[in-house]
Amino acid sequence: MKALFADRMRELDRIAIEERGIPSLRLMETAAAHVVSAVMETLDTEKPAAVFCGSGNNGGDGVAAAEMLLRQGCAVRVFLVGKREKATADFLEMERRLNAAGGRVEDFSAEAAGAVLTDCGAVIDAMFGIGLNSPMRGAAKAAAELINASGARVIAADVPSGVHADTGEILGTAVRADVTVTFSLPKPGLYLQPGCVCCGEVRVCDIGIPRELLAAQESRIATVDAASLTLPRRAPDAHKGDFGRDLIIAGSVGFTGAPVLAANAASRAGAGLVCLGVPEEIYAITAVKCSEVMPFPLPGKDGMLSAAAFDALGDRLRAADVVLAGPGLGRSEDCRTFIFRLVESCRVPLILDADGINALAGNIDILHRAECPVILTPHDGEFARLGGGGEGDRLTRARTFAEKYGCILILKGHGTITALPDGSAVINTTGGPALAKGGSGDVLAGILAGFIGQGFPLDDAAAAAVYVHGLAGDRCAGRLGEYSVTADDVTEAIPWAIKSLMR
Repeated sequence: MKALFADRMRELDRIAIEERGIPSLRLMETAAAHVVSAVMETLDTEKPAAVFCGSGNNGGDGVAAAEMLLRQGCAVRVFLVGKREKATADFLEMERRLNAAGGRVEDFSAEAAGAVLTDCGAVIDAMFGIGLNSPMRGAAKAAAELINASGARVIAADVPSGVHADTGEILGTAVRADVTVTFSLPKPGLYLQPGCVCCGEVRVCDIGIPRELLAAQESRIATVDAASLTLPRRAPDAHKGDFGRDLIIAGSVGFTGAPVLAANAASRAGAGLVCLGVPEEIYAITAVKCSEVMPFPLPGKDGMLSAAAFDALGDRLRAADVVLAGPGLGRSEDCRTFIFRLVESCRVPLILDADGINALAGNIDILHRAECPVILTPHDGEFARLGGGGEGDRLTRARTFAEKYGCILILKGHGTITALPDGSAVINTTGGPALAKGGSGDVLAGILAGFIGQGFPLDDAAAAAVYVHGLAGDRCAGRLGEYSVTADDVTEAIPWAIKSLMR
């Protein structure tokens, strides 16, 4: 689903209201109804609800929600966190309706708000929405801190106050929502670190903007969800040669699990044939762990690959449909030489993961000499070593890097970003702390190799691999809890995740 930055979202609202003639109050009423629906799922009507509003139209959404709750028999206290003289016309109309229903908007008082929050059934955060781009301060900051300390269930209208809608930056402090009801289209910051951890469950709700108008909005950013992914069914007469020959080069002494995890994940992701090259010192250990996968030894040195390993690839490299290099490979000058030669010589999509990425540190310009598509899968530390740190938000840095070096960059983390060479990016919506375990990245790299080897378009394969990996992790967390999931568990859940995406 496409995601819009705040300025584009404001323009979309303007077009809907001024050019399409959709009453702004109707949009506000519909938005408020979605918020109320989320509140009523768990609200104990014996307890009051608290609404914290700014003086803009996001605040108007909150006041409208308060009026609806009041008419449903719920006790509501509404606090204005902002300057009344700056109230918009729509806010004032919703305040008039609230007054007519027997409610009122009272100026924020930390003492009064704190008293209500001690025994509150639900909190609606409607202070800023997409309108904030500077640190929370004064009454807004105090309100956010009181909300977070209350323990009440929090519903955020559009974007939790204090989270930058475009970047996910936390602007000093931020409301921690259990549910964020966002309107019309997603905003990137809802899924990006660190603000995404304040958003809880994100629900994208239709407030009445015409579908064709939403479809006409141009955006280089999208979110990945089940609705946007479909994995193809296979022809009844297919054979193993139809689904790719994956070549994986991985492992070293002390890191014998990584190559097996990556190779098994590629097989689970549907690869027809998986060849696994490892240093000869660990070949026997690796081979005994492989059943479907075909391991073979490569020349080694000090427990890692030697520079001569590249020439030993021979026909296997020429026959491959995709190459994955790096999991557990170790760091040495010979490994670095091996990766350099692979980048310069490979003619099929090349995935560099873990130590395959580390080999590029300080020599990232070698990517300009690649004659094949290159996919990098760093976490933030590896990305910094590649030169991806510095100023700017995470999404911007990822997009800039992918454009500059002509690669696909999968920047791993909560809300993994897949940035493409054309400047576009997709943000993942699956996965969680259950995946914070050694070997998880090896499994992701294997899934990616499996999908690419089958001939899926590279951008689709990258987005789907990240989504499936996260979905498998979520499945495991549901069965085993967040503490006890292992990388092998995630691999075993890949079939379920893939099956759920087949139509």
